[in-house]
Amino acid sequence: MRARPIAVALTGASGIAYGLRLVACLLEAGRDVQLLYSQAAQVVARMEMDLELPSSAEQAGRVLAEHFHVPPERLQVYGRQQWTAPVASGSNPPDALVVCPCTTGTLASIAHGISDDLIDRAADVMLKERRKLILVVRETPFSAIHLENMLTVTRAGGLIMPANPGFYYQPEKVEELVDFVVARILDHLGVPHDLLPRWGTGQA
Repeated sequence: MRARPIAVALTGASGIAYGLRLVACLLEAGRDVQLLYSQAAQVVARMEMDLELPSSAEQAGRVLAEHFHVPPERLQVYGRQQWTAPVASGSNPPDALVVCPCTTGTLASIAHGISDDLIDRAADVMLKERRKLILVVRETPFSAIHLENMLTVTRAGGLIMPANPGFYYQPEKVEELVDFVVARILDHLGVPHDLLPRWGTGQA
């Protein structure tokens, strides 16, 4: 029986490389992906990765399937107001949802149950259904409001995982810093990977 898909949401925080690398690793691991993205994420993808994400979910699906070299059925893309998407209902939730990168605005909406778009609603579904929700918050410094919102999400069952790469393995490229964060996400999703050496073993 095929595993349920994992949903990944891209928002407008800097660090879109984290989310795209996560999608690539999930697909490489044989997991199907449901992808959501905000309008601001389109701007960031263009600025940071030279990647044009069309506003049409159907067109974006074709662009991203080609980008990741997978058949379209492996990567389902949904528009931000597509309320008929599976992620919008507790009757058909994904195995997990990772908001990566996550803006503090999205964090606030999730913390307070404001489901104005599909990303917020999908996160709300994950919390109410007691499924795994990971928010890769990308901001610094954090205000007291941000920290209170993180605590609220944590108490509700979500996992806050700021994009804080480690340096103890002496990375030499930006891609290795990205992989550090993605590796930690994959660990919490229970998805095998060999991105980095494990601490104390020298083995990935």
